Amino acid sequence: MSRIKFEGVGKHYPNGYVALDNLNLDIADKEFLVLLGPSGCGKSTTLNMIAGLEDVTEGKLFFDNDLMNTVPAHKRDVAMVFQSYALYPHKTVYENIAFGLRMRKHPAAEIDQRVRDAARRLEIEGMLERRPDQLSGGQRQRVALGRAMVRQPLAFLMDEPLSNLDAVLRISMRAEIKRMHQAMQTTFVYVTHDHAEALTLADRIVVMNGGVAQQIGAPDAIYERPSNMFVASFLGNPSINFLEGSITLDGDSVLFKRGQLEIRLPPHIAQKVAGNAGRAVVLGIRPEDIDAHAESRRRETLQGRILSVLPVGSDQFLNVEVEGVKLFFRVDKEDQHKDGENVSFAINLNRLHLFDKQSGQSLVW
Repeated sequence: MSRIKFEGVGKHYPNGYVALDNLNLDIADKEFLVLLGPSGCGKSTTLNMIAGLEDVTEGKLFFDNDLMNTVPAHKRDVAMVFQSYALYPHKTVYENIAFGLRMRKHPAAEIDQRVRDAARRLEIEGMLERRPDQLSGGQRQRVALGRAMVRQPLAFLMDEPLSNLDAVLRISMRAEIKRMHQAMQTTFVYVTHDHAEALTLADRIVVMNGGVAQQIGAPDAIYERPSNMFVASFLGNPSINFLEGSITLDGDSVLFKRGQLEIRLPPHIAQKVAGNAGRAVVLGIRPEDIDAHAESRRRETLQGRILSVLPVGSDQFLNVEVEGVKLFFRVDKEDQHKDGENVSFAINLNRLHLFDKQSGQSLVW
């Protein structure tokens, strides 16, 4: 078993800086959990607490039912994969992978079997006699993964392990890490600032900001039902569009209004904000949640002027000015648009988001 539990855990420094504040998190055995957020949000601090590299200054940290607050790092039986690979340059691939097992005095035959099995699974069998400076970035990352894999630890901890790789290699290594998790059936805790990595790999995501867990949930749930504007903006490429406005009433209809723009809110939103006429709100529209082909003269459209057309291969992004705000929309690459064109897009009302302007909290979920 390798269940990891945080109960009100914090990391406070003597100078008053709070790196992590009141984290309550229960990581299930064999779960792949991703800590996602910008630099300085507390995600690496959280990972280092699990590893024993950072002290817990508030709350309790458990492995299964064992309190780990004061247990030293070398007794925690976790394996860590770093952003920098942390390979020994003077040792061969074989020696790098075997190093931890030798330090723990495993039998030579067992070490050899584990090293060669890991190398086979990571497709680096032919590189065991090379040194790190003879390897590509992706191959070095595989060696770092192999060194962790042979340990057969209670949990794998990964701190931005793919950030030094190029875009194409990152995608293939994501698949490799996912296969590794499925094969080993061990708890993985993974730190990244890349939302695509989080959405691809995670069973659950913890979105963090300012040392606080903003939302915890399955990838689809967080993307579709963000709890606040920060979470909504951190997942997605291009990022979600925000339009500031207010709630108005028109008979039985509840509207979002900004200047000349009026959007009739769908029932699942309208019923939650009907009593808030005049309230300052922020409407969220993801770039893909429009229809560039719909014939629509209803109020549930966005009308604006195209500032630029940005082809990205499989589709294209349009930078459109709507009521003085620059928005991005994703459309098919076959769509014919040009700079300066006036456009009207129908909105997928079922996928709208609405936030309180002052607090940033969702008014929908």
